[in-house]
Formats: sequence, structure tokens, C-alpha cells
Amino acid sequence: MHTQAPKKIVYKAPAKVNIFLKIVGWEAGYHLINSRFMRVDSLYDSIWFEPSDAGRFEIVGEFDCPMEDNTIYKAYKALMTAHPHKEALRFLKTHRVVVYKNIPAFAGLGGGSSNAATFLMMVNKTLEMGLTMEEMMEVGKSVGADVPFFLSGQTSANVTGIGDIIQGFDEAPLDLEFIFPEGIKCSTAEVYRNFRKNYAKAMPKFAEDAEKLATLPSRKILQEFAPEFLNDLYPAALKLCPELYEYKDPEHFFSGSGSTHFKVKA
Repeated sequence: MHTQAPKKIVYKAPAKVNIFLKIVGWEAGYHLINSRFMRVDSLYDSIWFEPSDAGRFEIVGEFDCPMEDNTIYKAYKALMTAHPHKEALRFLKTHRVVVYKNIPAFAGLGGGSSNAATFLMMVNKTLEMGLTMEEMMEVGKSVGADVPFFLSGQTSANVTGIGDIIQGFDEAPLDLEFIFPEGIKCSTAEVYRNFRKNYAKAMPKFAEDAEKLATLPSRKILQEFAPEFLNDLYPAALKLCPELYEYKDPEHFFSGSGSTHFKVKA
């Protein structure tokens, strides 16, 4: 069992896109989704441990939130609550978590969730905790809806429930190009609130649409359906952030709650 990392290992925390995202229900205070997630290995944050004399849990990186709201911190608290581990606690007081950000915040690309998932994998491997993927996914789903997907190891998957039910979809990853609207930050909470207020009555229809989409390859989905149809949060985001209309295009697809758009490279 290690008390310190034998050498610096840099881990990649990849982004994801929602090929489609249908909001299909509401249960116990959570939105239920039916979505195709695709991991994007070409866009990632880098995370590593390095020695620290802080004597407390420490995260170093460019973040737009207090540490208590950081997904890595939430993953740390959730992990130590579910699986108390003296060596891990000791290690994380003598080693800081360093994050080099490439995935923009408020972008709908799952950067925070990917950071949390990667941190859980790093701790599990470095401290030889022996947690299974299922155990880590159980911890992860209390941190964020996208965390289980990043822990699953899937490149493409149909994701349902509150994001905790992952069914791999056998297909090659797409080569994607991103459009990052400068200065537009879409609050996930606000976009979902706007969705509930203006669009939630259509959820039974969205559920029907999702069942059909879940059977199709991602490339075919993006070739045959409009961006507004594929992402139920897109109209809510447009209503909340009208600046997004500048980026509206039949070939620009909206990921998550935004603001990133993506397209398939020619």
C-alpha cells in the first residue's frame, strides 16, 4: 500500500458531448434523461498529484467556484464518507490535486464531472483501495449526473435515469469540431428551471422520441435531425441566453445545457 505516489502520473479527464438529450421525466427532485453520450478524447483536462505541506485537502487550478462547490472536492467528501480509508486521508493531506483546465466551464461538456471521475480513479489506483467500477459509480452519482459515464470507460453509451444507467453503444467515435461562444455562460440550474417552466408538459413525447433515437448510430442521428429536436434543453437555453442565436446553425449541435456547439468534421 502506497503512502505517496512513486512518480508523477498525469491523468487525462476527457470531455463528452450529448448526441441527443431528451428530458423524459421527474422523480424525487431529479430530472430523468435519455441521452447518447460520446466521450471526446481529443479535448481533456490534465490532473495529477504533487507533494504538499498544506496539511489539508487542496486543489490547484483555474476554477470559477469556491472549493466547497468544486466537483473534485465533492468527490473527495463522498468517497471518504462511503469508503473511509486512513491511507487515502493521509495521502490527500500531503499531496495536492493539480488540474490544468482545457475544457471550458459552463460549456455542457462535462468537464467538472470528468474531473471528479478521474480523481476517483486516481485515488483508487494510487492508494490501491480496490474499489470496483460499480462502487466508484455509486459514489460518483452523488457528485454529478455525468460522473458515472466517465467512470464506465465507455466511448459511446445510451445514458438513462439520472445519468446512472449506462448502456454502451457499439460505434466508432466521431471526429468533432467545437464552437465555444465567447462570454456566454449557461447555468445548468437556470436552464433546467426554464425547461420545467416552459417545456416540461412535452416530456411524454420526448420519451417516445428518445426510444427511437437510442437505436440509431450517432452519425445518422446528426445527419437526419435538427439541433432543436435533439436537445430538449436547447430551446430553454435560447430563451435564457438569446445571445446563443448568433451561433444557431443546422449543422451546429448543442451539448448538455450549453453553451458549446459542435459539428462533425467534413
